[in-house]
Amino acid sequence: MKINSVKGTNDYLPSQTKLRDYVQRQILKTYESCGFERITTPILEDMENLSKSEGGENLGLMFKILKRGDKLDEALKSGNANELSDLGLRYDLTLPLSRFYANNRASLQSPFKVIQIDRSFRAERPQRGRLREFIQCDIDILGSTSVNCEVELIDTTAKALQSVGINNFKIRINDRRILKNLIITAGFEEKDYESVCISFDKLDKIGSEGVKKELLEKGFSEAATEKFVSMMEIKPFTLDDARKFCSDNEAIDSVAGIIDKIQQLNGGKYEIEYDCSLVRGQGYYTGTIFEIQSLEFGGSVGGGGRYDNMVGKFLGEDVPAVGFSIGFERIVCILNDNGFKIPDSKKKLAIIYPADMVVDAIKTADSYRDEYDVTLVEKIKKVGKLFSKLQDAGFYGCRILDESDSIKVFE
Repeated sequence: MKINSVKGTNDYLPSQTKLRDYVQRQILKTYESCGFERITTPILEDMENLSKSEGGENLGLMFKILKRGDKLDEALKSGNANELSDLGLRYDLTLPLSRFYANNRASLQSPFKVIQIDRSFRAERPQRGRLREFIQCDIDILGSTSVNCEVELIDTTAKALQSVGINNFKIRINDRRILKNLIITAGFEEKDYESVCISFDKLDKIGSEGVKKELLEKGFSEAATEKFVSMMEIKPFTLDDARKFCSDNEAIDSVAGIIDKIQQLNGGKYEIEYDCSLVRGQGYYTGTIFEIQSLEFGGSVGGGGRYDNMVGKFLGEDVPAVGFSIGFERIVCILNDNGFKIPDSKKKLAIIYPADMVVDAIKTADSYRDEYDVTLVEKIKKVGKLFSKLQDAGFYGCRILDESDSIKVFE
């Protein structure tokens, strides 16, 4: 049998798990201190719900679960591959939250300020900081159209990052309504919007010429493509530039207002800027979108946006919603790579005891537990070898119960 974890998943050693638990606790503590409440949902979702969730490219990365028994036999006979699966693993936490809200709305406050810290799954090519099984740390506000929700989410997320030592970052913000307006102004049809966004979302990887080439290969007109690319090549493309090409002043004013409020709140501790190239891949976003870029370590460490239509797919009526997710796995990688030490953590102490003194050992361990994290270790003949193992495991020292009343500190 294979001893390695499945590709794209990890086993975590105690020291690694301790850091992961610490980061989760800090983020959760910050979220709760800002008035958000935690829920949990199953990792399994109905395949129909997942397939209709407008998750963009993530829909092609879903883990699908085969039907069982007679239902699977019937599906195989049908010859239709789409009939083989009735369940799937969630690819993010937004669709499960929307279903949860639709099912429990009568029992929830409005607006509903919610925390989700849980696992998600995507069948993508594993790489550093990007796994097939990963933790997401989300906060969402459902039931309000106010842009103050975006302000609150950005402020809370920034506080959560700072609580784990991630300080040098920038918030990039855009609005899907502005982006859609710019695309149509360039000469594309409204039905082309999502396809253009998929190509434009690759700007950082393939550059403006690559985006232009891909749009032309999709069969879009050269005139519309040229105009759109030329607009996006304006550096920097500011909100004032957006006003020249975009007729949706409400969306522009919304972004400008969010930026202004965050600048009043952040005390200069982090940046926030309008970025016309920010797309966010999920098709369910309807308005404001944002992403956190680490200036010190590079790459994105979080993102989110407004998805006012998602809950309506379950209820038949639109419910405004907006959320922000922290890239937990990316943050843990950054902290690990930079030798992060958990602050105020207790030192580890071992109580080494003969097999017939376990009761005394536990009582002795209890007397030290206010000051140390204490582990009981049954005594072996070669104590020197045991000392080496304890030192390698990060223990501060030990007490040998039948030999000494004091702690032996490892050098």
